[in-house]
Amino acid sequence: MKKTALLILIIAISFCFGFAVQTITSNQSEKKATLKKVTGIGGIFFKCKDASKMREWYKTNLGLNTNQYGAVFEWHQGADSTKKGFTQWSPFKETTKYFEPSTKEFMINYRVENLKALVEELKKNGVTVLDAIETYDYGKFVHILDVEGNKVELWEPNDVEYEKLGKQMGSETTK
Repeated sequence: MKKTALLILIIAISFCFGFAVQTITSNQSEKKATLKKVTGIGGIFFKCKDASKMREWYKTNLGLNTNQYGAVFEWHQGADSTKKGFTQWSPFKETTKYFEPSTKEFMINYRVENLKALVEELKKNGVTVLDAIETYDYGKFVHILDVEGNKVELWEPNDVEYEKLGKQMGSETTK
């Protein structure tokens, strides 16, 4: 009787151990598979001769609610339509150094989730990361270079704080 109970106990422990290992390994592979990279466009930045004149033209002719930084488009996130999201539109002086080392006249900002994990993955893949992650109330930022040397800005947004900042500035969004 003791041998049978011991055998059942060993089988039960083996089953539980196997189940635990299976759960851990499948959760790790699921996390890796579901690590989101880009979740949307965070902003479009471009060079122009006169940023102030450009902002005014877009305000007058296309109805953008512009401020000193450009315009902010407000939208609702597809995964949770109760959450707002924002996309920045910004003209820069043609002499800006902000896009360097890229020589292009534009830079795209992508919204991402879990910027720290993404940067680690990018480094493993040999992607050039230009700076350290910078953290502000409204999100985290880092800059990378794509395969053709274009500077790309990655933003892990905090949309709640981003909206608060806009309201403090008295800025309206374009809806």
